[in-house]
Amino acid sequence: MSQRTVERYVNNQIKTPRPELTDRLEREVRARWQPQIRAKAKQTAATTGGIMIDVQGRFGYTAAPGSTDDARIRHLTLALPPQHAARLFTAQEEGATEDQLRQIAADALGEVYFRDNGHRAHGLEAELTDLIDLEFEL
Repeated sequence: MSQRTVERYVNNQIKTPRPELTDRLEREVRARWQPQIRAKAKQTAATTGGIMIDVQGRFGYTAAPGSTDDARIRHLTLALPPQHAARLFTAQEEGATEDQLRQIAADALGEVYFRDNGHRAHGLEAELTDLIDLEFEL
């Protein structure tokens, strides 16, 4: 398909593609446009917007003596600030293993949820095991 044909579709000069072109158009849009949109969303999340995380798994942590640090299943949905999103994206791009990414997510959740961004539970280190479900939203 030529660039000019695509321009005609964009400018509504051609309204409905022929059936054989529909699949090719969708492939090209995904190949060229979607990566740009994802890259822009990731850049925004890593610099200003942060990401939402929804996780269900076994959380345990190390804390001061006398605390209740027994691991238990938790379901958390919360916003992670941009610095945590950036750390996850960078690690993923550098080829981090699933265990390393899970630890980065656990560190972020420990900071945001358990330590309330440094306002409580100083020195607490969170651990995420027995992952049941994990979803990110840009």
